[in-house]
Amino acid sequence: MTRPLALIRRPGPRLADGLVTHVEKQAIDLDLALAQWESYAECLRSAGWSTHEVEPADDCPDAVFIEDAIVVHEDLAIITNPGAAERKGEVAGAEAAARELGLRVARIEAPGTLDGGDVLRTGDTAYVGLGGRTNGEGIRQFAELLAPFGMRTQAVTVERALHLKSAVTALPDGTVIGWDPVVDWPGAFDRYEGMPEEGGAHVVHLAPDHLLMAASAPRTAELLRARGYAVTSVDISEFEKLEGCVTCLSVRIRH
Repeated sequence: MTRPLALIRRPGPRLADGLVTHVEKQAIDLDLALAQWESYAECLRSAGWSTHEVEPADDCPDAVFIEDAIVVHEDLAIITNPGAAERKGEVAGAEAAARELGLRVARIEAPGTLDGGDVLRTGDTAYVGLGGRTNGEGIRQFAELLAPFGMRTQAVTVERALHLKSAVTALPDGTVIGWDPVVDWPGAFDRYEGMPEEGGAHVVHLAPDHLLMAASAPRTAELLRARGYAVTSVDISEFEKLEGCVTCLSVRIRH
């Protein structure tokens, strides 16, 4: 693979019916959502990434949040078993994409549940959110699949946010960043730092010194630029209404 690759899935016609757990339901502008999704994909490509569109799952309103359906670690694609029944139809297309790319495939099997948005990997540790969408059996299976790679799996309580990565992500140097009001257990992480805005808790690593962030977090972007990172901001307001963030709109593959 000559360029890093990102799996993406375009928003479907039922996006406005997406599930929300910790926010009030709001109207969604489908045309604006599609334009924002296209801008997000272009940010990836402009930073040197190739994009691969996963086949649509138009009966699943949340399918655009492709990260929840598949976790890729090196050459292994772990097909999840989403915790919400309405989202289980999202995984077939994700598995098809993994096979098309020649990845090895494993699955989280019932009664285990796991959403990819609950998985945060940094260094040799995989933090996995234990909450409304991911259960203990799902985490046990996930830990078994990652153990051969030398990865340690740590369960982290998630009660104040939809997914673990709705509350925290990690900078390239391993510092876990979050928005304090929705972080249940900051002490779970070796290094944790609160950010000044909710959208500031979410970063995608475009390169070791280049981050992608939501436009809703301008103060955090300036803070991170002051630390030497290049920051690209993208407006994803329609997806934030559905508890989405920059991480869940793609699955980044580097191998």
